[in-house]
Amino acid sequence: MNSPSQIHLTRRDFFQQSGKAVAASALAGIAIPHVHAAGSDTIQLAIIGSGGRGSGAIANAMEATGSTTKLVAMADLYEDRLQRAHTALYDKFQERIDVPSERQFIGFDAFKKAIDVLRPGSGDIALLTGYAGFRPQQLEYAVERGVNVFMEKSFATDPVGVRRVIAAAELAEKKGVKIAAGLMCRHSPNREELIRRLRAGELGDLQYTRAYRMGPAGGLGPKPADKSELEWQLRNFTKFYWVCGGLWAEMDIHQIDELCWLHDALPVTAQGVCGRAANSTDCSQNLDAFNVEWTFPNGTRAMHTVRYIAKTQSHFATYVHGSKKAAQFSGSTHAADVEIYKDQNTTRQNIEWRAPKEKHTVWQNQWNDFLEAIRTNKPFNQAKRAAHSNLAAIMGRAAMHMGRSVTWDEARASKFEWFPGIDQLTHESEPPIKSDAQGRYPVPVPGQWTEL
Repeated sequence: MNSPSQIHLTRRDFFQQSGKAVAASALAGIAIPHVHAAGSDTIQLAIIGSGGRGSGAIANAMEATGSTTKLVAMADLYEDRLQRAHTALYDKFQERIDVPSERQFIGFDAFKKAIDVLRPGSGDIALLTGYAGFRPQQLEYAVERGVNVFMEKSFATDPVGVRRVIAAAELAEKKGVKIAAGLMCRHSPNREELIRRLRAGELGDLQYTRAYRMGPAGGLGPKPADKSELEWQLRNFTKFYWVCGGLWAEMDIHQIDELCWLHDALPVTAQGVCGRAANSTDCSQNLDAFNVEWTFPNGTRAMHTVRYIAKTQSHFATYVHGSKKAAQFSGSTHAADVEIYKDQNTTRQNIEWRAPKEKHTVWQNQWNDFLEAIRTNKPFNQAKRAAHSNLAAIMGRAAMHMGRSVTWDEARASKFEWFPGIDQLTHESEPPIKSDAQGRYPVPVPGQWTEL
């Protein structure tokens, strides 16, 4: 599920290709002055969450067209992860990595210290690339400070978090703060061309859309005795709803955003089914098979099928069906494999038109566009649209988990929160859930589960 970068490094490769010694220990709790040199046109970056996604985003920022970026601050919950990222990034970019120990911050409030290093109104960017559960408060802080934001998906874990993101997006509009959201497929020229052809009627009237994300994904074993509950859950973030919304919502928001884009609308209802293999030993909260159907205001429908089980058929693509023809909108691992078929048969032998290979990856395209908007002061705020796709994911997840239809209005108005106290979390805090005697965490039981 990793994404390739333009420099042929996956986001996890950053932690495997570095040979330099680990940097000095991070210091926290001290005041750091701004590092702006008067007259400089360099865009300074601060990364909050230094895992593979964050390091990959830094690489895209460094490799962007006409880039004059420099990394000046880093923040993470755990020092070992920050140091691995710092070493790997320095190995690759060296003079553009200017993060001495006094600008390396550890802890739940580290994001504030890293953002405070940046210069409000200067074009500098805070990269929010940690866990979705913390995304709303981090976005709020950056916008209040007047700092541009790149935020990775997903963006919130529950409806309350979604509303916070939307409110921050509206404030950013007023303040002129630019926000890029990590739904990078929106920056694909091939997909844009298919959208143009769809809107022009080349496929006929849109009938329905369908997406697939089927491939193996590992489960979670019992917690080791030497790990605290909080650290175990945070380090295994895709396994817990309060940290990231769960694997399905965290990963499949891309496909859901594509479906909303194709329909040019937001869904009004969702229904679905989900389950877990009978022989599963997974201790996490995740299930491993999912299917959601969304209905849009004009009655058209979108379906997304997911299976995360080893030794089963893999499929990763998005399709659109019109009254005349069908098309593929997206290929494996978000590849811009866009093609139109002669009729409804979506086979290689039936291709009528195929888009050319794109020059850059969609991740790189997004950063090229984002930095260009900052340099030329063009409007750029993707946060509200991203939050709406996030809510479409949340209503689909709730429909599956609860075993009933869920409406957009119900999800939008819901006061449900996985962890109301998440903004006050410290390393000494207890997480909102714990495992049972067998080491397993609470799993949705349709008809009994509540998450709206």
